[in-house]
Amino acid sequence: MADTLQLQVATPERQLIDEPVTAVEIPGRDGYLGILPDHAPLLGQLGAGVLSFSSSSTSNGDRVLAVDGGFIEVMDNHVRVLAEHAEFGRDINVEEARRRLTEAQEAVERQPPVDNIDEALAQMLAAQARVDAAEQLLD
Repeated sequence: MADTLQLQVATPERQLIDEPVTAVEIPGRDGYLGILPDHAPLLGQLGAGVLSFSSSSTSNGDRVLAVDGGFIEVMDNHVRVLAEHAEFGRDINVEEARRRLTEAQEAVERQPPVDNIDEALAQMLAAQARVDAAEQLLD
């Protein structure tokens, strides 16, 4: 049994993480997934939320990311996260993130409804992920 697995997180712009970790929690499309070494193969859609992981070589600020949209692959003790958007919690201005979340919530609740409610909901979930990632580091 392996003690670690290799976590890789990348966006179209850059690779954010490529290191061995002991555990990963990933927001899937239908809920959070906990991944430990020797996990069964998995391919799924990435949801909006907070990706967090355990690592002895990384500081707390580098173990929390807001992610949104993309794919997850788990195979042979490798976890690959291909995200449309990903941002370290330490890089998020929590006040700005809260303001954007409020704006997104108002767009969803607006009457008459916005033209594309699915897009408005997706923006609200992404904004919530950013707030959650930033606030985890405040505790």
